[in-house]
Amino acid sequence: MIIFVGRSNVGKSTLIHRLTGKEVRRGKRPGVTRRPIEINWRGKRVIDMPGFGFMSGVPKRVQERVKDEIVHFIEDHAEEIELAVLVIDGKAAPEIIERWENRGEIPIDVEFFQFLRELEIPTLVALNKVDRVRNVEGTVNFLAEKFGITHTEARRIIIPISAKFGRNIETLRRAISETLEKGKKASENLENDVGDGLSDPVE
Repeated sequence: MIIFVGRSNVGKSTLIHRLTGKEVRRGKRPGVTRRPIEINWRGKRVIDMPGFGFMSGVPKRVQERVKDEIVHFIEDHAEEIELAVLVIDGKAAPEIIERWENRGEIPIDVEFFQFLRELEIPTLVALNKVDRVRNVEGTVNFLAEKFGITHTEARRIIIPISAKFGRNIETLRRAISETLEKGKKASENLENDVGDGLSDPVE
């Protein structure tokens, strides 16, 4: 299972369409996707998760409920999730993150990245809307600092893209394939280790 998560209106559904060629429900108004939407791609279940955070015209209690449902879904399916793609608005994210920090709160994008890491779910970050970003490298470095990862790791897992214009989609597609393959090999090695252990003679 591959999940796409992120704040409302960051372009998750558009990105999934670019990657897979399959239509998923999209809309210009934040909060259009309220329930997980599933499609099949290359034999994998791809889940377009509802956007979390601000949704125009949606009561705060509903926004919080949607966020809680996303968290519970990910926790309940953590063992099935082979990869999470955290989609971030490259232009808006730095300002939003700093605004939250100035209020003494953990920014929701940072919180979700750390949440996925704590569950040991392999995670890529699709830095979307880079056609509107003046300093892409500076934004990647900014996110690396906020996420608590090295710049080397950031360059490996943070992929600048433009879902709207199709920029760098193939790079993200390759990163997804490589991450899935790495996870598959790790799983096979674990199974072999367990099998070897079971075959050891009992003294």
